[in-house]
Amino acid sequence: MGEHNHGSDCDCGHDHEHDSITLSLDDGTEINCIVLEIFTVDEKEYIALQPEEGEEEDDNVFLYRFIQEGDDEPQLLNIDDDEEFEAVADAFEEILDSEEYDDMFDEEEEDSEAPEEE
Repeated sequence: MGEHNHGSDCDCGHDHEHDSITLSLDDGTEINCIVLEIFTVDEKEYIALQPEEGEEEDDNVFLYRFIQEGDDEPQLLNIDDDEEFEAVADAFEEILDSEEYDDMFDEEEEDSEAPEEE
């Protein structure tokens, strides 16, 4: 597993933009993934991961149930229930939509603050 893992808004004082986790798949292969977000749905924590290879492809995201107790290594559990997976996927989509909106708003502010050329 990776280093220190929390969501980007957990207020723990760490920079989470570059956290990563190595996933060990059932077939024995390992994939290095970037931690996109750790978020809560129905009082349970979930994690969204994106493989470092093919990072430009937004549709290649893994969602897992995330459990961390104390200083123990975090556990990632498969989401087997279809309804639970849909709720988690919807929540992650909302996070992405919100971040895209925030980015667009930030860009508009930067544009309005730029000095105008005459």
